[in-house]
Amino acid sequence: MAQHSTSTINYKELILNGIVKENTIFKLALSLCPAIAVTSGLKNGVLMGVAVLFVQVMVNATISLIRNFIHPKVRLPIFMLVISGWVTVTDLTMAAAVPDVYKQMGLYIQLIVAFASILARAEMFASKNKIAPSMADGIGMGIGFLFALTVISFFRELIGKGSLWGMPIVHAKPLLIMILPAGGFFAVGILMAFFNWIDMRYLKKSSVSSH
Repeated sequence: MAQHSTSTINYKELILNGIVKENTIFKLALSLCPAIAVTSGLKNGVLMGVAVLFVQVMVNATISLIRNFIHPKVRLPIFMLVISGWVTVTDLTMAAAVPDVYKQMGLYIQLIVAFASILARAEMFASKNKIAPSMADGIGMGIGFLFALTVISFFRELIGKGSLWGMPIVHAKPLLIMILPAGGFFAVGILMAFFNWIDMRYLKKSSVSSH
């Protein structure tokens, strides 16, 4: 992505881009396996999304601050070092703050290091732009990921367990397959198709109104 000049930065567009146009799960289909692994319950899904949001913003900010000191030939190891540093901070914080949840998803928090979306934004955006737009980009991508995980885990827990955030909601026989990995991929596929359909309808309406 080309470098943005200060006078042409549209922060609202940068944030909306990560939430809608380049949503990590529903548009780019990145980081699907850990996303599906932690979305069998709403609480885990939301906390994982918050963790990724924090890491994405802090990585973008850090890379932007040191971008002029990074040699192009060693940029990827530097990016990974920054990402692993912030993931470690997040991992230790969650282990201390929410130990019961951390027991279930601690491994997946550590796997944030390998999320392609975080490395991609560091390479494509943060390393070429100043700190303010880089943080806006990180906020957009992070909120987009949090939104996707919240929606997926909401439907998976409600249909698969009949509960939300661990509290019983529906007193009927749950569809247990929804909390299994196969049900996770099924839920992601349906939601991905739904949001793409909405996007296509919006683009179609926009093109008609422009004419």
